[in-house]
Amino acid sequence: MLYMTLIICFALSVFITPFIKKFAFLIGATDRPNQRKVHQTVMPRLGGLAIYISFMIGMLLVHPVNQFSLAILVGSFIILITGILDDLFELSAKYKLIGQLAAACIVVFWGNLQVDFINLPFGGQLQFGFLSIPFTIIWIVGITNSINLIDGLDGLAAGVSSIALITISGMAIIQGNFYVMAVGLIVLTSTIGFLIYNFHPASIFMGDTGALFLGYIISVLSLLGYKNVTFISFVIPVIILAVPISDTFFAILRRVIHKKPLGAPDKQHLHHCMLRMGYSHRQTVLLIYAMSAFFGLIAVIYSQARIGGAIFLIAVVIIIIEIIAEKIGLVGRNYRPILNILQTLRTNTVKNR
Repeated sequence: MLYMTLIICFALSVFITPFIKKFAFLIGATDRPNQRKVHQTVMPRLGGLAIYISFMIGMLLVHPVNQFSLAILVGSFIILITGILDDLFELSAKYKLIGQLAAACIVVFWGNLQVDFINLPFGGQLQFGFLSIPFTIIWIVGITNSINLIDGLDGLAAGVSSIALITISGMAIIQGNFYVMAVGLIVLTSTIGFLIYNFHPASIFMGDTGALFLGYIISVLSLLGYKNVTFISFVIPVIILAVPISDTFFAILRRVIHKKPLGAPDKQHLHHCMLRMGYSHRQTVLLIYAMSAFFGLIAVIYSQARIGGAIFLIAVVIIIIEIIAEKIGLVGRNYRPILNILQTLRTNTVKNR
């Protein structure tokens, strides 16, 4: 039944998207070009509605059930409405945050999804106590926004989300977690159907309707797969989502260093930097896909590693991310601490020969 449902979700997404495109133009849910945008023509938004409709039909057909199911669906509806309103009226960051917090609180308080503790690698537990609720809410809101922030090029957010969903679903299969696997694959096939129209050159954008929904679902599924587990396995979703998380982290760091408001828009995100380096639109998207797939593979390897190997992999991932950030100027042209150290070592080595 699941296999047939996945085919139906894919076909529905392919079939529905052209109608959503016409509907978006009809109601004025369009994205107009400006100095911050890459596209040059008026584009329909609201494409995420096709993903959501296909997802909901898939959920009705398979009907995967666990204790969090109803709360997740209600939360997803709230996040969908938030995205639709933003695509129509361009909500302020404050109102979007209210919608995201409402969706997260539904899952945390009604669904009782909380990360209560983490088993530490060398014995003992890290109990979150009263911080378990804010920690879980921050995770959901943070990941939701990180997917939204990378939605700057044709097919970028849809592709990165698909790669994350493939990894999360694959890990769920290994763990025997049917609910996470089923929901992840339903969202995945719905997203791939939409990606046919969204890959460069795109004929429709997913808008905040899609980006917020995908970020919300990915954040919740990653928690369902790894809550109340060891420190080592809790890092897995962080590695899976390394690209959007690191892009968000360096965006915050960049604004702090340059003393700008955290919500201030700019053209210094990962995809902007790569475009400035001379990569084409399609090359930039494919390279970021490759980065996401690389980190997904690292997450799978990491899940099977012993403590020593896992800690080594964490260190390697952090160093790789930092070097990439410095190389492409994610924080700024003068932010090069590791590259400067490497350059100093190289210079000293040459002098000593």
